[in-house]
Amino acid sequence: LENDWGTSIKLRPGVEVFQIIKERVPATMVLNILSLVISIPLGIMAGSFAAVFKNKLPDYVISFMVVICISVPSFVFASLLQYFVAGKLEWLPLIFDATGNTKAQLVLPVMALAFSPVATVCRYLRGELIETLSSEYMLLARTKGLKKAQAVMRHAFRNSMVPLANIIIPMFTNIMGGSMVVESIFAVPGIGGILVDAITVSDYSLAIGALLFYSFISVATILIVDISYGIIDPRIRLGAKK
Repeated sequence: LENDWGTSIKLRPGVEVFQIIKERVPATMVLNILSLVISIPLGIMAGSFAAVFKNKLPDYVISFMVVICISVPSFVFASLLQYFVAGKLEWLPLIFDATGNTKAQLVLPVMALAFSPVATVCRYLRGELIETLSSEYMLLARTKGLKKAQAVMRHAFRNSMVPLANIIIPMFTNIMGGSMVVESIFAVPGIGGILVDAITVSDYSLAIGALLFYSFISVATILIVDISYGIIDPRIRLGAKK
Protein backbone atom coordinates (compact mmCIF):
# COMPACT_ATOMS: atom_id res chain seq x y z
CA LEU A 1 0.00 0.00 0.00
CA GLU A 2 2.83 2.41 0.85
CA ASN A 3 4.42 2.06 -2.60
CA ASP A 4 1.13 2.73 -4.42
CA TRP A 5 1.10 6.40 -3.39
CA GLY A 6 4.02 7.36 -5.62
CA THR A 7 6.77 9.85 -4.81
CA SER A 8 6.88 13.63 -4.45
CA ILE A 9 7.93 15.43 -7.62
CA LYS A 10 8.92 18.94 -6.48
CA LEU A 11 8.50 19.61 -2.76
CA ARG A 12 10.50 16.59 -1.56
CA PRO A 13 11.76 14.88 -4.73
CA GLY A 14 12.10 11.12 -4.45
CA VAL A 15 10.42 10.85 -1.04
CA GLU A 16 7.37 8.58 -0.94
CA VAL A 17 4.06 10.38 -0.63
CA PHE A 18 2.87 7.90 2.00
CA GLN A 19 5.86 8.76 4.19
CA ILE A 20 5.21 12.51 3.89
CA ILE A 21 1.53 12.07 4.72
CA LYS A 22 2.37 9.84 7.70
CA GLU A 23 4.73 12.49 9.08
CA ARG A 24 2.10 15.22 8.74
CA VAL A 25 -0.97 13.41 10.09
CA PRO A 26 -0.25 13.86 13.85
CA ALA A 27 -0.09 17.68 13.67
CA THR A 28 -3.32 17.87 11.67
CA MET A 29 -5.20 15.47 13.94
CA VAL A 30 -4.05 17.21 17.14
CA LEU A 31 -5.05 20.61 15.76
CA ASN A 32 -8.50 19.49 14.62
CA ILE A 33 -9.33 17.31 17.63
CA LEU A 34 -8.36 20.09 20.04
CA SER A 35 -10.58 22.53 18.14
CA LEU A 36 -13.53 20.14 18.34
CA VAL A 37 -12.99 19.27 22.01
CA ILE A 38 -12.80 22.94 22.99
CA SER A 39 -15.70 24.11 20.83
CA ILE A 40 -18.29 21.58 22.06
CA PRO A 41 -18.42 22.63 25.77
CA LEU A 42 -18.18 26.33 24.86
CA GLY A 43 -21.02 25.96 22.35
CA ILE A 44 -23.14 24.04 24.86
CA MET A 45 -22.66 26.70 27.54
CA ALA A 46 -23.43 29.57 25.16
CA GLY A 47 -26.48 27.82 23.68
CA SER A 48 -27.90 26.96 27.09
CA PHE A 49 -27.37 30.50 28.34
CA ALA A 50 -29.07 31.96 25.27
CA ALA A 51 -32.05 29.60 25.57
CA VAL A 52 -32.62 30.24 29.27
CA PHE A 53 -32.50 34.02 28.68
CA LYS A 54 -34.54 33.92 25.47
CA ASN A 55 -35.34 37.34 23.95
CA LYS A 56 -33.23 39.11 26.56
CA LEU A 57 -29.92 40.95 26.27
CA PRO A 58 -27.69 37.86 26.74
CA ASP A 59 -29.63 36.05 24.01
CA TYR A 60 -29.28 38.99 21.60
CA VAL A 61 -25.54 39.31 22.24
CA ILE A 62 -24.90 35.58 21.82
CA SER A 63 -27.07 35.39 18.69
CA PHE A 64 -25.17 38.31 17.16
CA MET A 65 -21.84 36.64 17.88
CA VAL A 66 -23.12 33.37 16.42
CA VAL A 67 -23.99 35.09 13.14
CA ILE A 68 -20.52 36.65 12.98
CA CYS A 69 -18.70 33.39 13.76
CA ILE A 70 -20.70 31.39 11.21
CA SER A 71 -20.44 34.01 8.46
CA VAL A 72 -16.71 34.75 8.72
CA PRO A 73 -14.37 32.00 7.39
CA SER A 74 -11.79 30.49 9.71
CA PHE A 75 -8.86 31.83 7.68
CA VAL A 76 -10.09 35.40 8.27
CA PHE A 77 -10.09 34.79 12.03
CA ALA A 78 -6.64 33.24 11.64
CA SER A 79 -5.30 36.32 9.88
CA LEU A 80 -6.82 38.69 12.45
CA LEU A 81 -5.48 36.68 15.39
CA GLN A 82 -2.06 36.49 13.78
CA TYR A 83 -1.99 40.24 13.14
CA PHE A 84 -3.30 41.50 16.49
CA VAL A 85 -2.46 38.83 19.08
CA ALA A 86 0.85 37.64 17.65
CA GLY A 87 1.98 40.68 15.63
CA LYS A 88 0.83 43.73 17.60
CA LEU A 89 0.53 42.39 21.16
CA GLU A 90 3.23 39.71 20.77
CA TRP A 91 1.46 37.44 23.26
CA LEU A 92 1.87 34.27 21.21
CA PRO A 93 4.18 33.03 18.42
CA LEU A 94 3.48 34.36 14.94
CA ILE A 95 4.08 31.05 13.14
CA PHE A 96 4.75 27.47 14.14
CA ASP A 97 8.34 26.65 15.07
CA ALA A 98 9.28 23.05 15.80
CA THR A 99 11.96 24.18 18.27
CA GLY A 100 9.59 26.34 20.31
CA ASN A 101 6.77 25.73 22.79
CA THR A 102 4.32 23.53 20.87
CA LYS A 103 1.37 24.22 23.19
CA ALA A 104 1.68 28.00 22.87
CA GLN A 105 2.05 27.78 19.09
CA LEU A 106 -1.18 25.79 18.72
CA VAL A 107 -3.33 28.29 20.64
CA LEU A 108 -4.02 30.68 17.74
CA PRO A 109 -4.70 27.98 15.10
CA VAL A 110 -7.04 26.17 17.48
CA MET A 111 -8.86 29.41 18.28
CA ALA A 112 -9.26 30.26 14.60
CA LEU A 113 -10.78 26.84 13.89
CA ALA A 114 -13.01 26.81 16.99
CA PHE A 115 -15.10 29.94 16.31
CA SER A 116 -17.39 28.37 13.72
CA PRO A 117 -18.00 25.06 15.59
CA VAL A 118 -18.81 26.94 18.79
CA ALA A 119 -21.38 29.02 16.92
CA THR A 120 -22.85 25.92 15.23
CA VAL A 121 -23.30 24.02 18.50
CA CYS A 122 -24.71 27.13 20.17
CA ARG A 123 -27.26 27.73 17.41
CA TYR A 124 -28.53 24.16 17.30
CA LEU A 125 -28.69 23.73 21.08
CA ARG A 126 -30.46 27.06 21.56
CA GLY A 127 -33.19 26.09 19.07
CA GLU A 128 -33.65 22.61 20.52
CA LEU A 129 -33.60 23.82 24.11
CA ILE A 130 -36.13 26.59 23.50
CA GLU A 131 -38.50 24.07 21.91
CA THR A 132 -38.00 21.63 24.76
CA LEU A 133 -38.53 24.26 27.46
CA SER A 134 -41.98 25.04 26.04
CA SER A 135 -43.05 21.39 25.86
CA GLU A 136 -45.81 19.89 28.00
CA TYR A 137 -43.62 17.55 30.03
CA MET A 138 -41.50 20.52 31.11
CA LEU A 139 -44.62 22.27 32.38
CA LEU A 140 -45.54 19.08 34.21
CA ALA A 141 -42.08 18.93 35.81
CA ARG A 142 -42.47 22.50 37.05
CA THR A 143 -45.93 21.82 38.48
CA LYS A 144 -44.50 18.87 40.43
CA GLY A 145 -42.25 21.25 42.31
CA LEU A 146 -39.00 21.19 40.35
CA LYS A 147 -37.18 24.49 40.13
CA LYS A 148 -36.41 25.88 36.68
CA ALA A 149 -32.72 24.99 36.90
CA GLN A 150 -33.55 21.43 38.04
CA ALA A 151 -36.08 20.92 35.24
CA VAL A 152 -33.64 22.23 32.65
CA MET A 153 -30.75 20.01 33.77
CA ARG A 154 -32.76 16.82 34.44
CA HIS A 155 -35.10 16.86 31.45
CA ALA A 156 -34.71 19.65 28.88
CA PHE A 157 -30.94 19.59 28.51
CA ARG A 158 -30.62 15.83 28.13
CA ASN A 159 -33.41 15.57 25.55
CA SER A 160 -32.00 18.50 23.56
CA MET A 161 -28.61 16.80 23.31
CA VAL A 162 -29.98 13.87 21.23
CA PRO A 163 -30.37 15.77 17.90
CA LEU A 164 -27.24 17.79 18.70
CA ALA A 165 -25.11 14.65 18.77
CA ASN A 166 -25.80 14.10 15.05
CA ILE A 167 -24.05 17.34 14.06
CA ILE A 168 -20.99 16.99 16.28
CA ILE A 169 -19.39 14.17 14.27
CA PRO A 170 -19.74 15.89 10.84
CA MET A 171 -18.29 19.04 12.40
CA PHE A 172 -14.92 17.29 12.49
CA THR A 173 -14.88 17.15 8.68
CA ASN A 174 -15.82 20.83 8.45
CA ILE A 175 -13.02 21.80 10.83
CA MET A 176 -10.52 19.80 8.78
CA GLY A 177 -11.64 21.63 5.65
CA GLY A 178 -10.90 24.98 7.29
CA SER A 179 -7.60 23.77 8.71
CA MET A 180 -6.09 23.44 5.23
CA VAL A 181 -5.66 27.21 4.92
CA VAL A 182 -5.17 27.86 8.64
CA GLU A 183 -2.23 25.45 8.71
CA SER A 184 -0.63 27.35 5.86
CA ILE A 185 -1.16 30.71 7.58
CA PHE A 186 0.53 29.56 10.80
CA ALA A 187 3.02 27.23 9.05
CA VAL A 188 1.73 24.23 11.01
CA PRO A 189 3.42 21.07 9.65
CA GLY A 190 0.16 19.30 8.85
CA ILE A 191 -1.65 17.82 5.85
CA GLY A 192 -3.40 21.08 5.02
CA GLY A 193 -0.17 23.04 4.66
CA ILE A 194 1.49 20.43 2.47
CA LEU A 195 -1.65 20.19 0.30
CA VAL A 196 -1.68 23.93 -0.38
CA ASP A 197 2.04 23.89 -1.12
CA ALA A 198 1.70 20.85 -3.41
CA ILE A 199 -1.09 22.49 -5.42
CA THR A 200 0.90 25.73 -5.66
CA VAL A 201 4.00 24.06 -7.14
CA SER A 202 2.03 21.43 -9.14
CA ASP A 203 3.33 18.46 -7.15
CA TYR A 204 0.49 16.25 -8.37
CA SER A 205 1.44 13.01 -6.60
CA LEU A 206 1.60 14.70 -3.21
CA ALA A 207 -1.56 16.73 -3.82
CA ILE A 208 -3.51 13.60 -4.77
CA GLY A 209 -2.20 11.78 -1.68
CA ALA A 210 -3.29 14.62 0.61
CA LEU A 211 -6.71 14.81 -1.06
CA LEU A 212 -7.07 11.06 -0.64
CA PHE A 213 -6.46 11.46 3.08
CA TYR A 214 -9.21 14.09 3.36
CA SER A 215 -11.56 11.90 1.30
CA PHE A 216 -10.95 8.98 3.63
CA ILE A 217 -11.75 11.14 6.67
CA SER A 218 -14.98 12.34 5.01
CA VAL A 219 -16.16 8.82 4.17
CA ALA A 220 -15.26 7.56 7.65
CA THR A 221 -17.18 10.44 9.21
CA ILE A 222 -20.31 9.69 7.17
CA LEU A 223 -20.10 6.03 8.19
CA ILE A 224 -19.74 6.90 11.87
CA VAL A 225 -22.73 9.26 11.66
CA ASP A 226 -24.93 6.55 10.10
CA ILE A 227 -23.90 4.05 12.79
CA SER A 228 -24.42 6.58 15.57
CA TYR A 229 -28.08 7.11 14.61
CA GLY A 230 -28.98 3.71 16.04
CA ILE A 231 -26.97 4.34 19.19
CA ILE A 232 -28.38 7.81 19.84
CA ASP A 233 -32.02 7.13 18.93
CA PRO A 234 -33.37 3.73 20.11
CA ARG A 235 -36.40 4.08 17.80
CA ILE A 236 -34.14 3.43 14.80
CA ARG A 237 -32.98 0.11 16.30
CA LEU A 238 -36.57 -0.89 17.02
CA GLY A 239 -37.59 -0.03 13.47
CA ALA A 240 -34.78 -2.17 12.07
CA LYS A 241 -35.92 -5.19 14.13
CA LYS A 242 -39.46 -4.93 12.75
